[in-house]
This record gives sequence, structure tokens and C-alpha cells, in this order.
Amino acid sequence: MARMGGQRRLKALAAPRFWPILRKEYKWTVKPRPGPHPAERSLPLLLLVRNVLEYATTAREARKLISEGHFKVDGRVRKDYKYPVGFMDVIEIVDTGEAYRFLPYPTSFFTLHRIPREEALIKPVRIEDKTTVKGGHVQLNLHDGRNILVRVKDPRKPVEDVYKTMGTLLITLPDQSIKEYYQFEEGSIAIVIGGRNVGRVGRIIGIQRGWGRKRSIVTLEDPTGNMFQTSMDYVFVIGREKPSISLPEGAWK
Repeated sequence: MARMGGQRRLKALAAPRFWPILRKEYKWTVKPRPGPHPAERSLPLLLLVRNVLEYATTAREARKLISEGHFKVDGRVRKDYKYPVGFMDVIEIVDTGEAYRFLPYPTSFFTLHRIPREEALIKPVRIEDKTTVKGGHVQLNLHDGRNILVRVKDPRKPVEDVYKTMGTLLITLPDQSIKEYYQFEEGSIAIVIGGRNVGRVGRIIGIQRGWGRKRSIVTLEDPTGNMFQTSMDYVFVIGREKPSISLPEGAWK
């Protein structure tokens, strides 16, 4: 029997509310392994395969399919059924070529949005932090746990360092080379990844900075002209004039 002290499993009632599980029928559910996304904003690969994609009817069947290498996340085969899948991750079914992006979505918190195969080769990643490492190079720490090193020729004058926190890189998968950079600023297109406006898409029209991201307020305008506000921490830039990725129908016109 698993003990909560060891935390090998998770009580169903304690799981994030958006997880598609039967809390009253089952006491336990799979616990995501520590990884690129926090538990409150991710879903274990097993639940995606069984409960969302419905490629399996039982946990055992899902574990078997995953261990056989039938699923990719961000261009790499993942055989760990506890692997946490989070926002902007690309999930591919190896045998069929189907591809999906894990996106924030109103009311249900997330959706698996089907995308063209060519779009499975790109991913937007938000810059959470940046540090200077040995040699004066700049390391960008991204929302999905990965790091990208920006090499500079002259540490005293790092002209290559044009990147700022809260900005978004559009990278290629799986080699993570930078294709585009979208700055967090008025005029940019963003999607909300948390709070009551989760999943809404709009153009940033105002930034009211407070003490830290959670106390800073961003005002956005959706395609129909309606304005709404959310915490800066929930704003994820996805483009300049238009979104750089496809979105669920009606999210952006």
C-alpha cells in the first residue's frame, strides 16, 4: 500500500479540479512526476492517454501503450506515464501522425487542440527568468523547465541579449532553436493561462505594474472589443499582429 508520506500516489479528492477523473469512484489517482510543469498546471501523460484521448480504458492499458513508445511530447518519445504535460506542449500519436497542443481553455481550464503536423514542429515558451553565466552568456529560463543559452560575443556589450522576462520565444522542436521573439508589451497578442479568464485571448492594451507579477494587472481587449483584466502572472504572449499558433475555434478572429 502506498503511503502519502512517500507520495507515490495522489488522493483523487486532492487532485487539481480540472483533472478529468472520477473522484467519488476512485480513492487514488496517478501523481505527476516532478518535471517541466507544476502539478496545478499540468496533467500526467497517463490521464491524457486514457481520459482525454481515450486510447485506453484502464490505467494498465495506458501504461502499456506509453511504455511501448506510442506518444511523443514536444518531439520526443515519452515512456513515463507520470510525465507532466502542460501548457503549449505538443502531444503526438506516433502511429497515426495526429498532433495536439495543450492549451488553456475557458471553464474547463485546458483543452487538447488538434493542430496541423507542420505546427507540431514549433512551440511558444515564456521567459520566466534570465541569468548571466560563465563567459557573459545569457541563460533564458522558460516556463516549461527548459533553458536556452544565448551566446554573446562581447560580455561588456551583449547586443545579442534582446530578450526580457515575460516575453515569449517561438522555438523549434525538438532542437529548440529560436525562430521568433514576442515582447511582453502593449499591442502584443496574449492568452490567459489562469484565473477566471483562463483561455481568453486578447490584445494587451494596458499594463499596471505593482509589487511583483501577481500584483500587476494587465488589461486586454478580445476580438469583439470586450475588455477584461487579469494578473500579469497569467498572461502568455503568443504573437504580435496575430497568434503564432492555431487556437480553438472562436478564440481569435
